Amino acid sequence: MSPPLPQNPSTPRLAVIGAGPAGLALALHAARALPAAQISLFDARPLERDVSADPRTLALSLGSVQLLKRLGAWNAAAAQAILQVHVSQAPPTLSHPLFGDSGEPEVTISALEQGVPQLGAVLSYGQLVAPLQAAWIEATRREPARLMTRFGTPVSSIKPIADGVEIDAGIAESFDLAVVAEGGVFADQARKSVTHDYRQNAWVGTVTLAADSPAGIAYERFTRNGPLALLPLLPREGEKRAALVWCVPQDEDEIATLSDAQRLAVIQTLLPAQAGRLRGIGPLKCFPLGLNAERTLVDGRTVRIGNAAQTLHPVAGQGLNLGLRDGFSLVEALRRHPVETALRKVEWQRAPDRWTMIAATDFLARSFAWRWPGLPAARGLGLAALQKLPIVKRALARQMMFGRR
Repeated sequence: MSPPLPQNPSTPRLAVIGAGPAGLALALHAARALPAAQISLFDARPLERDVSADPRTLALSLGSVQLLKRLGAWNAAAAQAILQVHVSQAPPTLSHPLFGDSGEPEVTISALEQGVPQLGAVLSYGQLVAPLQAAWIEATRREPARLMTRFGTPVSSIKPIADGVEIDAGIAESFDLAVVAEGGVFADQARKSVTHDYRQNAWVGTVTLAADSPAGIAYERFTRNGPLALLPLLPREGEKRAALVWCVPQDEDEIATLSDAQRLAVIQTLLPAQAGRLRGIGPLKCFPLGLNAERTLVDGRTVRIGNAAQTLHPVAGQGLNLGLRDGFSLVEALRRHPVETALRKVEWQRAPDRWTMIAATDFLARSFAWRWPGLPAARGLGLAALQKLPIVKRALARQMMFGRR
């Protein structure tokens, strides 16, 4: 962590609303980088509720892992490193010399070829949030007059006032700046400025793999109906496991009617041979998918980050990583500038990274609904060409690991 810069004459009173990964990471970073700032963290969740057992799966980029390490809130033993990413397209597609030995269009990106120890990591929501929350609670214990925890305190409104905001969380309090980090899933959100319902469902759960399945590889498979992803998980009781994200059109979704054996058989036919054999499948949960994004992060003295700013299709697995970068950039700007200047800087600084990722995931998600002749072949040729262009592939890998810089 770089040393704090001299503080601005007016030290901000900062309210962070939402104690998920993005909100906790921002609050922790702000507590260290802005040593004179007063920071209040609000969340409707009671502090005594145990979050460590939350099994939802999260994929983090290398840049996010590095940020969490700097905050002292990364439990490497609870995370499975991603050592390689394999992206391919399922048949039917045209044959082409570019497709190589497998006969299918594919791109592989490995940590070894990129010169990094890992491309990212996969872990459960609980194993990510619990260390962040523990680090924040310890920070508030050390500085109770400056850092305040407001768990079990839902925020009912945020109102603009002169040079700040008024937050109503049982009582009205004024702050120089409010950061909203409460997200939720697409189906439960109020619609933002940019929105699109993909009419797709994501079925998520866990599968067990054969003992000889390669470790540490994330698979993204483009099928006719949508992307199918396997994300490597830490073994449990000696069994290799992977998190499943299976996207299908809502008007063709019959997954709920299938037995576990039928689901497993269908998934196996969709996966590339490199993924190996699936041995079992756990319960699946279904989530409708859509794009829901604000045109700007900043509205007066309120900043939105993470899912509060943009909810994306999971095809690229970048939603949380964007939120962590949003928060990091905001705190760094506040270290160097007065609040108004910092907010202007964050707005233009974050726009290229945000909109590049929003546009890329939106294009891919919509493309699975298109039934244009030749589209699968074009997508396959694009994947194969990318594999043959190391410079372009390296640029893509850096974008996925660290965002657009």
